[in-house]
Amino acid sequence: MKKILVPIDGSPVSIIAAEKAVELAKQNNSELRFITVVKVPDIVRYGEEGVGYVVDYTKSNAELTKQQTKMLDNIIAEIDFSGIKFEKKVLLGEPYEEILKYADEENCDFIVMGRRGFSKIKRFFIGSVTQRVISNSSCPVLVINETEK
Repeated sequence: MKKILVPIDGSPVSIIAAEKAVELAKQNNSELRFITVVKVPDIVRYGEEGVGYVVDYTKSNAELTKQQTKMLDNIIAEIDFSGIKFEKKVLLGEPYEEILKYADEENCDFIVMGRRGFSKIKRFFIGSVTQRVISNSSCPVLVINETEK
């Protein structure tokens, strides 16, 4: 296990997942890759057929990227990385797609991520980033549940 990917969304369970990943990295002499993904809103069109406009989300994407960068920096600042090499990156896009793409591009051997306590019904209707990563990942995924410590 040379590279461990840790997607962070700022939730308490993603912080617990980061701490578990650090433990694994120390035990296996692994490198860590921390990422967070800014979900890019869909383009919204308003108006009648043939007349309308497109909402430009460029400004909001820049602001969201700034907020996510700060969140990631704050979480990383609280973790003891003594003896561990790590990198961090903020990505734009659909979270599960960006996580999978980054894992493949960086040749990550392992993903450690948290899963919030959505009910089965809510997961069915809105989906789960974690579930999509598990289903489509080319490497093993360790899931830390919200109730674990």
